Amino acid sequence: MTLRLPDDLDRELDRLAAETHTSKSSLVVEAARQLIERSRREALIERGFQFALSHDREALQRLADA
Repeated sequence: MTLRLPDDLDRELDRLAAETHTSKSSLVVEAARQLIERSRREALIERGFQFALSHDREALQRLADA
């Protein structure tokens, strides 16, 4: 896979790789993992929210009216 980064981002990635004594590739892999995990968590939260809305709508309405 070829990854083209804007120059400023590439420089920052170089800096971070040097500071952390790791490769730019490792940093990009970790960033991709974190992005995927965040997306999964957000989807799980959204499904839970939709479940609550569909199964507890009456209770939620009573709370909103209180």
